Amino acid sequence: MEREVTLMELLEARENRVLRQNALREKYGTPVISFTLNIAGPVKYSPLIQRSFRAGQTELDAGLQSAKLPVLDCQELLSPTGCEALYAVDGTAQEVKALCVSIEDGSALGRLFDMDVIAPDGRKLDREEVGGGPRNCIVCGAAGRGCASRRIHSVEELQKATLRIMEAHFAAADRETVAALVTKALTEEVCITPKPGLVDRVNNGSHRDMDLFTFLASAAALTPYWSRCVQIGQDTAKGAPADTFQLLKQAGQSAERTMFAATGGINTHKGAVFTLGTICGAVGRLWRADRPCRDPHAILAECSRMVSAAVEADFSALNAETARTTGQRLYLKLGTTGVRGEAARGFPSISRTALPAFQSALDAGRSRNDAGAIALLHLIAQVNDTNMIARGGQPAAQEAAADCVRLLARCPLPEMGEIAALDRLFIQQNLSPGGCADLLSAALFLWDWENHNQKSD
Repeated sequence: MEREVTLMELLEARENRVLRQNALREKYGTPVISFTLNIAGPVKYSPLIQRSFRAGQTELDAGLQSAKLPVLDCQELLSPTGCEALYAVDGTAQEVKALCVSIEDGSALGRLFDMDVIAPDGRKLDREEVGGGPRNCIVCGAAGRGCASRRIHSVEELQKATLRIMEAHFAAADRETVAALVTKALTEEVCITPKPGLVDRVNNGSHRDMDLFTFLASAAALTPYWSRCVQIGQDTAKGAPADTFQLLKQAGQSAERTMFAATGGINTHKGAVFTLGTICGAVGRLWRADRPCRDPHAILAECSRMVSAAVEADFSALNAETARTTGQRLYLKLGTTGVRGEAARGFPSISRTALPAFQSALDAGRSRNDAGAIALLHLIAQVNDTNMIARGGQPAAQEAAADCVRLLARCPLPEMGEIAALDRLFIQQNLSPGGCADLLSAALFLWDWENHNQKSD
């Protein structure tokens, strides 16, 4: 809870911290890291400050592990007077201090980290002892402590600079995390085996122009696009949802060109560019520095707000002369709205079908591969996939979906051998549920994003 603290409270907290430092040092006879944050002003604790502290802990933990410096004890205190952590580390004071300095200097957020190292004899090491230079002012960038000692900048200036550092760090870090998780989802989707009619690790499904490596090349090439979509959402979060979607459409057109360049003109992820690009934009619109929105239902509802008006306008303007894509022609002929209709409704097939099926399979002890294959089967059974209709006609697509319904009714968590039999049947009929594959990728991403175990959160 945010509240202002008094000078007496800060002095008492500092005194108690020194007592704990000495107790740890005497108990283990090792250097002690005292990690706090440099936060100006009377408010020393908030959700964003805590997230920044967690980010520093994550870096410190990883650094100690990488340097093979065992942590013998760790104590943590989160209070209105600030976030504190003490580490008793089995190593020399110099190597521990060198690691801490590298973390403090490794990023803009590190400027807020204060990682003191107390040697076994009680002496606090200086940065200069391990080759570190003076720290720069967070407001003007001047080196050394001159600004602080002469009180050149007001507390308000320091607070604003601190807030900018934290917000900029997490805005970029969350974009990178989303991009990595989407790329992971696309890679996992193509690797899940077996998948009826789709490229997987065993065969190319009903496709003759693409294979596993085509999809991997496409997924890698598209990685920057997902970060761009989140940024578009962040930058336009205060505007109308429809305006965000218009910018996403422009970015999506560029991403499609990137995909075709990577695959030699083969359409591997055009549907995913739309589906996951929209979802990433929604993540950006709902983003907050202190805690990004990870709720799939809230994210998918934002997708509906972004897309619905544009989709309704597009469909209402369609006629035999203006319909150019397969999806548009199927809409005029059969009333099938495809993935755009899904987006306008908030992707109900993801929230009501794919995610619950995936979670149920995991809860039953199935592997991630099997859970993905089972979730895909549930999607095929429920979704009117325009790819299936385009390749095999509506009767064949409906019968294939019915086959999945019957299998799931008989065995809600089928074995992979039964799904492999469906794969052979789909290949014989030239059926490929590409739209369902895109929805599965989106479900995999949303599950990972919701469950992302990031200490800095």
